[in-house]
This record gives sequence, structure tokens and C-alpha cells, in this order.
Amino acid sequence: MTTPPDREIEPTSDDVDSLADRIGNHLVRLQRVRDRTIAHAKATDGIDPAAYACLFRLIHDGPMRSGALAEVMYSDPSTVSRQVTQLVERGHVERQPDPTDGRASVLAVTDSGRAAATRIRALRNEKLGQVVAEWSIDDLNEFTRLLDRFVEDYERMRPIFDRARDAR
Repeated sequence: MTTPPDREIEPTSDDVDSLADRIGNHLVRLQRVRDRTIAHAKATDGIDPAAYACLFRLIHDGPMRSGALAEVMYSDPSTVSRQVTQLVERGHVERQPDPTDGRASVLAVTDSGRAAATRIRALRNEKLGQVVAEWSIDDLNEFTRLLDRFVEDYERMRPIFDRARDAR
């Protein structure tokens, strides 16, 4: 008996566990490849690539305090502080007075930072373009849709994961 094409079969718990294990293994492989790529990138320009993630976040969200940046980066403040220090030292980010509290400062991207981000984004897109060069546009669209869904769901579940971890 076949299932009509317009009806999906509900996965069993064993199916979900098996597929979750496969997804997890793929994510580990991807992280290893990324770690090696990141190590090479740091060796070439001296800035920890995680610092560039801070730069991109500041470009996207606008100036903010370091603590707020740590929150949106899902990172601890000391780690973000080290990353921001690298960006400030290179002139990519500057500290400006917080308009709502003159005693505090916000982090703002400089023209140099915007230029660096443009360069990094172009390089990233070139490399990703090489990876998916033989994919059909339908495959690219479907992968983009599913990856977006995966990341959105992961971000939505993160507070639940954190509460479970903290309860241990």
C-alpha cells in the first residue's frame, strides 16, 4: 500500500532519533571543516573570525552596548569583550557615548569596519558559491528554506535547552 503524495507519514520516535543522529553527525563534520577554515582565516588577517560575527551583528542591529551584543551573540560578556577589543584595535568599531546614559558607551561600526565586512561577505559568498555551484536553483531555494527553518527553530528552542541545562 502506498501513501498518497499529498499525505505525509508521521515519523516514529525511532525515525526522529535516527535522523537527529544523522543531522548531528553532519553538523559535527561541518563544524570541523569550519574550524579548520577559521583557523586559516585567523592566520591570514590576525582577527578571530568570531570577532567578525560581532561586526556583522553591529552592522545589522546598529550601535549597542557590549552586554547587549553578548546577549544577541549568545556569548558571555568576557568573550565578546575580547572580540570587540580586536575590532577596536583595527579601527573597525569605535566606542561612542550612549545617547541614553552618558556614563556608558555603545559600540558602533566605522567606515573601516563596513569595508572589512563587505570584503569578508564577498569572500564568504564566493566560497559558498563554489560549494553549491553545481546545485540547481530549486535545490538552493529548498536548502535555504530548510536551513532558515532549522536555525529559527533552534533559536526558538535555545531558552528551553538553557533551562534544562541549568536545572541539572
